Amino acid sequence: MDKHNRSRLSSVVLPLLLGLAVIILWQSQLLHRMIDADTFTLPLPGRIFNIIVENIGKILINMKATVTVALGGLLMGSLLGYLLAIIASAFPKWGTGGLAVVSSFNAIPIIAIAPILNNLTKDFSRDPNVRSMLAKTLVVMITCTVSMSVNAYRGFTELKPFSEDLMKSFAASKGTIFLKLKVPNSVPYIFTALRVSVPASVISAMVSEYFAEYIIGVGRQIRENIVLAQYATAWAYIVAAIVIGVTMYLILLAVERASMKGRP
Repeated sequence: MDKHNRSRLSSVVLPLLLGLAVIILWQSQLLHRMIDADTFTLPLPGRIFNIIVENIGKILINMKATVTVALGGLLMGSLLGYLLAIIASAFPKWGTGGLAVVSSFNAIPIIAIAPILNNLTKDFSRDPNVRSMLAKTLVVMITCTVSMSVNAYRGFTELKPFSEDLMKSFAASKGTIFLKLKVPNSVPYIFTALRVSVPASVISAMVSEYFAEYIIGVGRQIRENIVLAQYATAWAYIVAAIVIGVTMYLILLAVERASMKGRP
């Protein structure tokens, strides 16, 4: 086994061993003694697993709602961010300043955006589920727009030296330069943005569910069960949130590997 393969193997095996060690310490209650916790607020993994098995149907329904919001907002935000990057690169005089303004939205906390969007969308539909899903999706969209716009703009502007001049010397039109040079060059930057946006979409979807009008979603269930002091059930939904985040990220890595095959 060469050095590269050993490095890749260790990057998988070592985190798994660390996770297994934590679970063993947790289940044996050694972890509770180390951090001075009790099994009520920090339930044992076995108890959490039993709750997941007993409530798998309800958990899947809430996971579906969260994934729908995360994916919808991720798609909308990525498309909007890419469009803004195209406009900024087409008008470079104000493009950088415009992206700086867009980036400022990333500084606004989700807990501030979510209630505002809930109020703004209250007249969108008579169905509270529809209104709630729209508000949550818009929160995720805003979160994902910034990363995509900034990274895609770099893909459009950070070209190989003299590549654009070379195409102009062959009398290539602006459309040809954009499609043949700038768009392919932006692909790695798109995946860089998605590596940030995918985890952020899951987090923002769950946080927005805390303030949503319609009581559904993994984030809302975590909040409701903590309020009711049902900590074991809350931990079961935390595990569900982890599964969503890790699965979406692994899918992204698989798509990136397939799309970037043959590229450095």
